[in-house]
Amino acid sequence: MDERVREHADVLVDWSARVEAGDDVVLSVGPDAHELAVAVAEKLGDRGANLLATYGSGEITRAYLRAHDGDFDENPAHELALVENADVYLSLGGGRNTSATADIPGEQRRAYNDARSEIRETRLGTRWVSTVHPTRSLAQQANMAYEEYQEFAYEAILRDWESLADEMAQLKDCLDAGSEVRLVSSDTDLTMEIEGRTAVNSAASVAYDSHNLPSGEVFTAPAATEGEVTFDVPMTLRGESVRDVRLEFDDGEVVDYEADQGGTVIGEILETDEGARRLGELGIGMNRGIDRYTDNILFDEKMGETVHLALGRAYDACLPDGESGNESAIHVDLITDVSEDSRLEVDGEVIQRNGVFRFEDGFETQ
Repeated sequence: MDERVREHADVLVDWSARVEAGDDVVLSVGPDAHELAVAVAEKLGDRGANLLATYGSGEITRAYLRAHDGDFDENPAHELALVENADVYLSLGGGRNTSATADIPGEQRRAYNDARSEIRETRLGTRWVSTVHPTRSLAQQANMAYEEYQEFAYEAILRDWESLADEMAQLKDCLDAGSEVRLVSSDTDLTMEIEGRTAVNSAASVAYDSHNLPSGEVFTAPAATEGEVTFDVPMTLRGESVRDVRLEFDDGEVVDYEADQGGTVIGEILETDEGARRLGELGIGMNRGIDRYTDNILFDEKMGETVHLALGRAYDACLPDGESGNESAIHVDLITDVSEDSRLEVDGEVIQRNGVFRFEDGFETQ
C-alpha cells in the first residue's frame, strides 16, 4: 500500500473526525475507494471504535432511482436508525464513473431528496467527514495522468492543517467583525449582508465545524444578496457540464439567470424549492496546495484565489443560536476566479485584491 494512503487515513480519523474509543462509526465506501477503506478500518480497529461499512455507488443509485415510481417512503426507519445511532459518519468517495447519475430526471432527484430530509439532517448532526480516494475516474475528469492526479490530491490533503488553521483565522476574524461583503470584478458586483453571522475556519476538522478533507476555506452564511455575479470556473453538476453561469439577485433571491452551457441544470436547481433561489454560503478558498481546477467541487472550491457561493441550505455553524438560516434540500456550489481584476471588500475595506489577502506578502493597496 502507498504510504500516503495510510497518512490520509490518519488525518481523516485523528484530525478530521476526532474518532475516540467506543465511537460508533459508519463508513460509506465508494467502489474504487477500497484501499483507503482498508487503511481507515485498520486505524479504527486500533482506536477501539465500532465499525459498520456500507457500499455507495453511483451506478446503484442510478439503477434504483430510474426503476422507482417516484413515490418514495419518507425517511425509511432502517436508514434513519443507522444515522441516529452513529457518532461518526465517514464518506470515502471514489466512483468508477463521475457521471453515473447524469440521466436521472430532476423531478426524481427532488422527490428522493425531499423524502430523506430527516435522514440528511440527522447525518449532519454526527461528526461527519467527506473525503475522496484519488481514482482513475477522478484523474480522467481532471484531465490528468493517474500518477499526476495522485500527487495533486495528496498535496491538497496531507497539509499542516494546524498551521493553515492559524492563517485562516485572520480571515475569519475579519468576517466575524463585518456587516457587509462586496465582491467586484469585471463581470461581477455583488453585495451580501453578514452581520451577526459566524464565519467558519474550515480547517478539515469537526473541531472547527469543518467536514471536508481536503478543506482550506473560510465560509459564512450571507443574507440580503443584491447584484450580479458570474461563475467562470467550469464544473459538472448532475453529470452535465456547466460553463459561465450568471445570476442576478434582487432582495436576496435569484430573479434571472443564464449560462453559456448547462442552463437547463441551473434552472432545475433553482426550481428545487423556495430556498434554492437564495444563497446559503459565501466561501473563500485558501488552500494553496490546490493549484488547478479538476472539475471536482471538493477540491476546486478550496483553491486559493477563488470565491464560491452556494445556492440552497445554510449551515447552522454560521448562525446565532435560535436563528434559522436559508433552508433547502440542496446545497450547490458555484465558483468564480478572483485572481485578476477583482477585489473582495468587508464594510468598504479591501481584504483581498487579485487573489492576495491583505495579511499576505504582495497585497496591493490600490
